[in-house]
Amino acid sequence: MSNTRPSIEVAVVMQRVPNTGTASRWQPWRWELADVVNQEPGFGTGPKLLYKSDSEERWLHADLKVELFKDDAEGYYLNASTDVPCWFVLWRMEDEPGLAAEPVPVPVAVSLSYYDAGRWLDAQETVEQVPAPAPVVQWLNAFIDTHYVVEPKRRKRPESFRSLSDRFGNPVSISTDKQLGGGAGGGQAGARRDEGAAPGGTHG
Repeated sequence: MSNTRPSIEVAVVMQRVPNTGTASRWQPWRWELADVVNQEPGFGTGPKLLYKSDSEERWLHADLKVELFKDDAEGYYLNASTDVPCWFVLWRMEDEPGLAAEPVPVPVAVSLSYYDAGRWLDAQETVEQVPAPAPVVQWLNAFIDTHYVVEPKRRKRPESFRSLSDRFGNPVSISTDKQLGGGAGGGQAGARRDEGAAPGGTHG
């Protein structure tokens, strides 16, 4: 029996674009995720400068693998069931210039799991998303149909069966016997504490 996980090879395009608005006052440009595309033989295996001008710059980072894991089927479902299923890309800036004269962003991981994106964000990583193409979404849905089982929702206990308690938190029951004499609530249905229950006690 094969243990090979379903996977797809992709390439990530990162771009530098001019900043606009107030952000441009202290930083004239910014890096952002431009696209995730299928890996092609001509891409090679390493980062490649695609285009550069005074205001824009594009890099292709090829040969990244996206695997599907059975235990993350719900994470894929949460992504695929949205109006626009997405690729999630975790990327980091180089600490020191390595690919160019200045540091450039390097994609570290690509996923189709909503939970992966959440974990990365919780770890204070930079995560961006772009829409996934229809063939990839179809491939993802086929995996979900095979491995994701929707857990049945627990039936909510009817309100009429919820236990009542007095102001001390002790369980009480409703009596329809008329109260005789001048006691509180005389002639009306009243609440009485269960026998043996003390104020502040717990229900056994």
